[in-house]
Amino acid sequence: MRGWSIARGLVLVKVVVFALCALPGVLLLRGALLNELGANPLEALMHGTGDWALRMLLLTLAVTPLRRLSGWRWPQRFRRMLGLFAFAYAALHFTAWVWFDKGFAWGAMVEDIGERPFITVGFLAFVLLIPLAATSTRGMMLRLGRRWQRLHRLVYVIAVLGVVHFVWLVKADWLEPAIYGGVLAVLLLARLRGVRTALGAGRRAGPSPA
Repeated sequence: MRGWSIARGLVLVKVVVFALCALPGVLLLRGALLNELGANPLEALMHGTGDWALRMLLLTLAVTPLRRLSGWRWPQRFRRMLGLFAFAYAALHFTAWVWFDKGFAWGAMVEDIGERPFITVGFLAFVLLIPLAATSTRGMMLRLGRRWQRLHRLVYVIAVLGVVHFVWLVKADWLEPAIYGGVLAVLLLARLRGVRTALGAGRRAGPSPA
C-alpha cells in the first residue's frame, strides 16, 4: 500500500513538473495569438524561447549535483523530461528564426550562420541537441550501452555554446548572460569534482578480487 502511495505521489509530481515546464511556452503562444508580446513580438518570442531553452538545459545539468548534495534520488526521474523541454524550446527558438525572422530564405540563413558568430554557435548547439533528444528513450539507452553516456556528455558542450550564443547576442546588458554563465561554471565544477571523487574512490578500492 505504501509503495502504491509513493508511485501515485511521483506521478502527481511529474504532472506538476510537466505543467510548470510547459507554462512559459503556453504563455508565449497566448501572447502571440492575442498580440500581447509588446512592440516587437518577434524579438519577445525569440528571446523567450531561447531563454527557456537555456534555463531548462541548466536545470537538466543541475539534477546530478542536487542528487549528490542531498542524497535524494527522485530528482533523477525528471532529468529526461527537463532535457526534452530544453530541446522543445530550442526547436521553437530555431523555428521562430527560420519562419518569422528569415521567412524560409535559405540563402540568407546560410549566410547568417556563416558570418554571424552568435548565430553560428547557436545553430551548432541546436544541431548537437538533436541526437540527444532522438536517443533519450530507455530503448536507445539500452541499445547504445556505454556509447549513450559518451554521446549525452555533449550536453555540457551544448550548454557552453548556449551561454556563448547569449553573450554574443547581447550588446549592452550583460547581467543576465553573466548569471547563466556563473550557474554553468558552478555546475561544470560540480561535475569535475564528482568525476575526481569517483576516480579517487576507485583507486582506494584497489583491484577487484579474482
